Amino acid sequence: MPTSEALPALHRSDRVAALGSGVFARNDQRKQAYRLTAAESGKPPLLDLSLGSTDLQPPEAAIQAIRDQLGRPESAAYCLHGATLPFREAVAAWAQRRFGVAVDPEQEVLLLVGSQEGTAHLPLAVLNPGDPALLLDPYYPSHLGGLRLASAEPQFLKLDPAQGFAPRFDQISASTCDALKLMVLGFPHNPTATTGQQAWVDEAAERAVRHGVVFAHDNPYVDLALEGEAPALLRSPLWRQCGIEFFSFSKGWCLGGYRIAFAIGAEPLITALRQLKGVVDFNQSTALQAGAIAALEQAGDWPERIKPIYRERRDRMAAVLQQAGWPVRIPSMALYLWLELPERARAAGLDSEQFCAQLLKATGVCLTPGNGFGAGGEGFARLALVHPIGELEAGAQRMAAWLAQL
Repeated sequence: MPTSEALPALHRSDRVAALGSGVFARNDQRKQAYRLTAAESGKPPLLDLSLGSTDLQPPEAAIQAIRDQLGRPESAAYCLHGATLPFREAVAAWAQRRFGVAVDPEQEVLLLVGSQEGTAHLPLAVLNPGDPALLLDPYYPSHLGGLRLASAEPQFLKLDPAQGFAPRFDQISASTCDALKLMVLGFPHNPTATTGQQAWVDEAAERAVRHGVVFAHDNPYVDLALEGEAPALLRSPLWRQCGIEFFSFSKGWCLGGYRIAFAIGAEPLITALRQLKGVVDFNQSTALQAGAIAALEQAGDWPERIKPIYRERRDRMAAVLQQAGWPVRIPSMALYLWLELPERARAAGLDSEQFCAQLLKATGVCLTPGNGFGAGGEGFARLALVHPIGELEAGAQRMAAWLAQL
């Protein structure tokens, strides 16, 4: 029987080849290797701080709604778009409460299998091969991945730490803006954990309308700003003329593994993405939709209830690292620390990938290399605050002891 090596190269498309292995896949391989050797060699257990997959639990009202719906036969059936109307109506009501915006649940709301799915599929729905599209740098990997799958041409707007990671739209020429077909932003921003400002999103919307560009705003952290008020495209009066915004239950309601989210946007964009998804998936089970509806209607304060937990984790973790001589920029958004590599690591000539690989091997603490989020992330590592304080501080002590030996 022929091996997979004997298959011709055409069995992997150029699009998939352009994706590469991905930073999370590379990290997963390293974590698996560490787990296999840790127990035998007496190393400490793995402390995974690489993913924004929280240890905090969802609201009980959401879980109970899922349990109740699971007993109904329709929860096991395919769910076409029409059956998602109760979910879309609940989302429209939430948008009215949250932003004071009237949204049409029939034409301006779409259920997603996670906001990552939506941002990755949108370029296929609105771009042609070769179309230029603008991303922030650093960016979330699905933003670039979606462009690669659509055979689009990514362009980058680098976020400068010295400027507070503000997007400098004045660095983009008018001719470049005229050529763009899509612009992807996301504030609060992953990975830099910067809340951002409404003025940044408003300026992006104004430029999108002026130059005829689709504006996609990825906003799964809208309810997790620890400092300031999170911006939103829905707060811009121009959103119906240019844009689509992606929201998620993964972060604010701790439902990441349930993979349910939604988009709100201009009718042509929602329709295009719905058509694309029509050949990809049949939506999530009505049981998961019931849980999401309950989260919005019965546990709307859940994000506010978990923010103090993240604030304490942020402050305690930053204090331990700073005491160890690792300067920490205090983030304004929950869930992450965006850490510049410590001086000892830079002096040793380590890049982000090397630093995180050696840190994991020596301490069992897994961070995400900053360069996995683009060239602008080189020299940084992302730490997710997704374990109790005691475990986080113990991990920080492990990291501090290793850094002292570099």
